[in-house]
Amino acid sequence: MGVLMSRRQTVEKVQKVSLAVSAFKDGLREQPSTRRRAEAGGTRQGTLEQTVQEGEEEASAGPSQPEESSASKAAWERLRDGRGVEPEEFDRANRFTPPAFIRPKRELHDDEPPDISLEQREQVLNDEMCEICEVWTAESLFPCRVCSRVYHDGCLRRMGYLQNDSAVEVTETAHTETGWSCYYCDNLNLLLTEEEMYSLMETLRHCKIIPETCLTLDDFLHYKHLVHKQQFERPMAEAQEEQAALQFSALDPDKKGHIEWQDFLSHESIQLLQKLRPQNALLRLLTTKERERARAAFLALDQDSDGFIGEGECRRARHAWFRKHQKEMPSCNVSISHVGPMSESSPASSGSGKSQEKTPLVVEQEEARPIDWPSFLQENVAYILAARPNSAALHLQPPA
Repeated sequence: MGVLMSRRQTVEKVQKVSLAVSAFKDGLREQPSTRRRAEAGGTRQGTLEQTVQEGEEEASAGPSQPEESSASKAAWERLRDGRGVEPEEFDRANRFTPPAFIRPKRELHDDEPPDISLEQREQVLNDEMCEICEVWTAESLFPCRVCSRVYHDGCLRRMGYLQNDSAVEVTETAHTETGWSCYYCDNLNLLLTEEEMYSLMETLRHCKIIPETCLTLDDFLHYKHLVHKQQFERPMAEAQEEQAALQFSALDPDKKGHIEWQDFLSHESIQLLQKLRPQNALLRLLTTKERERARAAFLALDQDSDGFIGEGECRRARHAWFRKHQKEMPSCNVSISHVGPMSESSPASSGSGKSQEKTPLVVEQEEARPIDWPSFLQENVAYILAARPNSAALHLQPPA
């Protein structure tokens, strides 16, 4: 099928190609220094402990110290700007220039309760043209499951956001109930304002967290202890440390012994949003697709159609759908109406013997508290946002 483009689209297409050619020429000029930096700091994907040790060794050696500080500075700049991929890591030939992300700004009315009606359904419409090249090619466009943007797989490849296994994942899940999140929605850190991002960066610097490194359990717990003491001026309790260890397990679903930097950053971004913004402001972050899925979930649980559900049902919904969309799970519209108790093998159901003994009493008390639609949204909005990334990690572990 041929592709028809207006004169404006043709001009913009030529401009995009010109930008790509200019970027490629710049890459050729920068290639020698890029190669030297890659050879000097190519192990940046190691754990935090390994990175610190290598940094100390190179600092004592002397000559490579300027290059190391330059690489560290570049990592902090990428963190500040919300760039998840370094352009220099790609061959710039035949690639588009990565977008310049603009962080959101808080509005005066953000704290006011938004009007999200249960009865008034919203029409979910995807964009007609690819977000990158602005060309329409019908069924070959892949939609984001969070926002209205659509993409060509070829455009995503040229941007550097689609490689190897991720390409298969997009083609297999983009048109299913599981869905696929685009590079905007996949990065929860882009929800932070400049002020919130500055606060997070100061915390990371204070706790000596190096950007773009993996964190082991000891690294993660040490960080959580420092943050807790900084915020509350007292040590973390044993129960809180156990909860942090459970969160680490949720962020490491493959049991590799460490969590990836992007998963850690998404978790900390959600934590900061919960800390600094009221619930109404978080509700305003939900997209039309997320609101519609929440409506479908609530209506499926409200069997008698009285506008209320039990707290136990709300909790099970949070575990079944709002945490993550696993490939092997059935679609949310089907599974929500058949939510059962958590299995013993589930990470969210693990706990001490005392907590298991108290479970029937807790469930009985929960079922006695009815939850209406506004309360359902407020109690689950953080989990809806945390379910955006494509990663299999649970960026916000629901309580058992």
